[in-house]
Amino acid sequence: METNCQYIPYQNTGFFLKTVIDYLNQSQELQAFYNYPVSLQGIQQSINARQNFTTNRQLLVDVLKEQHKGLSLSPSQQKNIELLLSNDTFTVTTAHQPNIFTGPLYFIYKILHAAKLADELKQQLPQYNFVPVYYMGSEDADLDELGFINLNGEKLVWQTKQTGAVGRMKVDKAFIKLIDVIHGQIGVEKYGDVLTDLFKQCYTEGKTIQQATLELVNYLFADFGVLIVVPDNKILKQSFESVIQKELTEQFSHKAVEATIAELSKHYKVQAGGRDLNLFYLIDDKRERIEIRNSKFEIRNLNLEWSHEEILDELQNHPERFSTNVILRGVFQETILPNIAFIGGGGELAYWLELKKVFEAVHVPYPMLILRNSFLILSKNQKEKIAKLGFTVEGFFKNENDLLNALVKKESSNQLCLDKEINQAKDFYHYLKNIAGAVDVTLQQHTEALQAKALKQLTNLEKKMLRAEKRKFDTQQQQLHQLKQSLFPNNSLQERTDNFSLFYAKNGNDLLHAIYQASKGLQQEFGVVEI
Repeated sequence: METNCQYIPYQNTGFFLKTVIDYLNQSQELQAFYNYPVSLQGIQQSINARQNFTTNRQLLVDVLKEQHKGLSLSPSQQKNIELLLSNDTFTVTTAHQPNIFTGPLYFIYKILHAAKLADELKQQLPQYNFVPVYYMGSEDADLDELGFINLNGEKLVWQTKQTGAVGRMKVDKAFIKLIDVIHGQIGVEKYGDVLTDLFKQCYTEGKTIQQATLELVNYLFADFGVLIVVPDNKILKQSFESVIQKELTEQFSHKAVEATIAELSKHYKVQAGGRDLNLFYLIDDKRERIEIRNSKFEIRNLNLEWSHEEILDELQNHPERFSTNVILRGVFQETILPNIAFIGGGGELAYWLELKKVFEAVHVPYPMLILRNSFLILSKNQKEKIAKLGFTVEGFFKNENDLLNALVKKESSNQLCLDKEINQAKDFYHYLKNIAGAVDVTLQQHTEALQAKALKQLTNLEKKMLRAEKRKFDTQQQQLHQLKQSLFPNNSLQERTDNFSLFYAKNGNDLLHAIYQASKGLQQEFGVVEI
């Protein structure tokens, strides 16, 4: 499949936080909050730090083999599992919750970025091995965020009464009905039946969402060597028991984050503040916050209470019941994986920048942070329509109203800009101010008030002229709106809204390989992929 990709600096898109842009530019205000620059030299520094930390590789490999049992593994996946036993092998990790049907497009982009970076690093540092990992945040309990997809402009919602960790929820009849609805949208496309059959194979009634997601991700990314870790696992949590105990005993993470936030908030908006105790209690279909009251650990919604000694016994007997929140999740991930680089979105990077002191408190290596790749997928026909309207693809990132104003001003034969006349008015009132001031200096202020009123009226007139002229361009306005809504739904990035299903139904696995080819490892630019 023919694929063309052009790249745009992130700051030119207008869709990314100041924190993200400053991180990409290695702004001095942020340098204290991370360890390594995004560069090959930074990767080597991250490797050096990781080599001084002991990772239980055998335990990790045993868990991966168990979790991947029964799946069809590619030769590269089988090789990567065995390579993890070597001290010269490191992971490149991205993480995301198990959104149903993978959720928004960037779910796909993150995983392919990890695969591309691992392959690039192997070429650049052949003395090491690099394994791409998708770390599944299956303990997230926010079904409102994870339980829907947007497909072809329609929001499809999983209507279920299940509660607790989404990964532990089970595929039910309502979920199966969603597959039929999706098929109605994609079935006419070349690979529509293939994708529908894949969904039916992975999402069978009674199967947990985390298992279904593992199978789906494995099918889509097996050829790229991607391994999947489901951290909702007793053995993995046993290896993290000392950190959980430290949190229960000292509430160390809140103190560490609090100190960082005090510094970070001087220049940036803080993403996640955390809590006094950054742990949840996870049992069956419940995930509830653990709170400390009167020297007791309690979960009010479950009517549970422990003394300090009792909750440590609970941890020793049932480590799988303790679930980290956003503040400790990364430390857990970096404890169980020999990881050197973490790939995340803008929001993820913003809260990871708060966590360096948390890692230091438990002597766990803090990885290199890399902004995930972002893409806009457009067809040749859409690109031609953008050009026909008189815009470049990069210019099309501006909001719809600004684009329409630019189009009308360029195409109209009438004068719509009053800049010259407004400047003339300013000169006139300056002249008038001098005349009035010569008579009475207090009249200068009155003249300034008249000027302000006149200039406001001229500006309003200019806006009314533009609005009136827009009505003559109704056809172009409709074309612009339809194209903008298709590529930037609800004035958001396509990747944050649309699901991959329709794109995959049209292109099959070629879609994944096209995104992989367009992906960049350590270079940070926004890609526009023409398929």
